[in-house]
Amino acid sequence: MSKISKFFKGGGSAASKSRGGPSPQEALARLRETEEMLSKKQEYLETRIERELAIARQHGTKNKRAALQALKRKKRYEKQLNQIDGTLSTIEFQREALENSHTNTEVLKNMGYAAQAMKKVHENMDLNKIDDLMQDITEQQDVAQEISDAISSRAAFGDEFDEDELMAELEELEQEELNKGMRDVRLPSVPSTSLPSRPGKIPACHFTFLMIKPCLSTRKRAEDEDEMKRLAAWAS
Repeated sequence: MSKISKFFKGGGSAASKSRGGPSPQEALARLRETEEMLSKKQEYLETRIERELAIARQHGTKNKRAALQALKRKKRYEKQLNQIDGTLSTIEFQREALENSHTNTEVLKNMGYAAQAMKKVHENMDLNKIDDLMQDITEQQDVAQEISDAISSRAAFGDEFDEDELMAELEELEQEELNKGMRDVRLPSVPSTSLPSRPGKIPACHFTFLMIKPCLSTRKRAEDEDEMKRLAAWAS
């Protein structure tokens, strides 16, 4: 078992020692207070170093003993300043590590809550029922697709009749109408009076009849031609 597992499960000596100890927030507050105190100490030491340097310059060769004492104090202050720099670096590292640990703890805690929530959601789910449901959905989608294809396909009404037979029947009807029209056409009648075999004197009565007959024949011929034109127009 890893150290992290022991820590979060409350096992091991580290966990027992941490019971009743300060919280991460309290420890971070203490570290920040210490950093602030050491920073003020740094400012004080830097001021004393500058003062001892001024004293050393002031005495110089006139009073070597006082000048040397001032330099010795400056050296001690510088040593303390270096120690404080190292201490601040250590505290800063510890504070950052504690902040990261606290962040990781909160992250893991929230992840644990999320895992429990997911477990609770999945408690009432049966994988077999889910498979059956997905199969039902797939089948219904197939049925819907078949219905859609059937509705969108071209209707085949009237395709059971043979088109060639229908055309043949139509031609027969047209031929019957054409024959009927031809039967209704009236041909000009043949004159009943025989013409003379050779030229001779035509009697007066025959002359009158022959003058009227061509007029009647011409009018009859015109009527027959009109009838033929109407018949031809209908047939076309």
